[in-house]
Amino acid sequence: MHPIYILLILFITTFLSGTFVFVGRNENKLGLNLILAFSGAYLFAICALHLLPEVYSIDAKTSGVFLLIGFFIQVLLELISEGIEHGHIHKHSHQEKMFPFTMMIGLSIHAFLEGMPIVDFKTSTTSNPMLIGIIIHNIPISIALMTVLLHAEVNKFKALLCLALFALMSPIGTLFSYMMNINLSDSSIYYSAVMSIVVGIFLHISTTILFESSDNHRINILKFASIILGAGVAYFSL
Repeated sequence: MHPIYILLILFITTFLSGTFVFVGRNENKLGLNLILAFSGAYLFAICALHLLPEVYSIDAKTSGVFLLIGFFIQVLLELISEGIEHGHIHKHSHQEKMFPFTMMIGLSIHAFLEGMPIVDFKTSTTSNPMLIGIIIHNIPISIALMTVLLHAEVNKFKALLCLALFALMSPIGTLFSYMMNINLSDSSIYYSAVMSIVVGIFLHISTTILFESSDNHRINILKFASIILGAGVAYFSL
């Protein structure tokens, strides 16, 4: 697939997901939690089955260091984003009747980093499992973002602009990697480091989603089925 198409797919799917709030403003908590459980399981499974073996096959020790860096970067990002990357809308976000600047900053950095290793422009190869994972991951995030913005009484036009900005961040991250690759004599080291960082982010996000997607941290049969389905789709997408 041509890289331009990948960038368009990333933007369009993320943007359209956020517009779902206009179709039904009443939050379908069960449906959102099932999507979250599916996306969390998918992300965790592609890390275990595909991404971890790939990054550790190059330089295990260095990859492990960058993986930990990615994990703790996500911990820091959640201090300013309020953990909206998990697709959850926390109560204090609902109560704020002002524009959530810090949340947008944290979420934008998160999306930018996720987009960086999707395409290796040097070899013109695409990490399809990662691309699918980010698309699925962005569905509940976009819905949560728009819900927070509208509840904060941001007008619809500005809310859609914020959604568009978020939808652009992963493609911008991919383009940034392109600029880096054309200026590096050996892009494999850069690609491996970035991939390891994003794997660390994915591991934090996916495990947190799986713990948080259930009330009182208990998983009912529907959510268990969503988790199994997510892991199964990840296995067969490789």
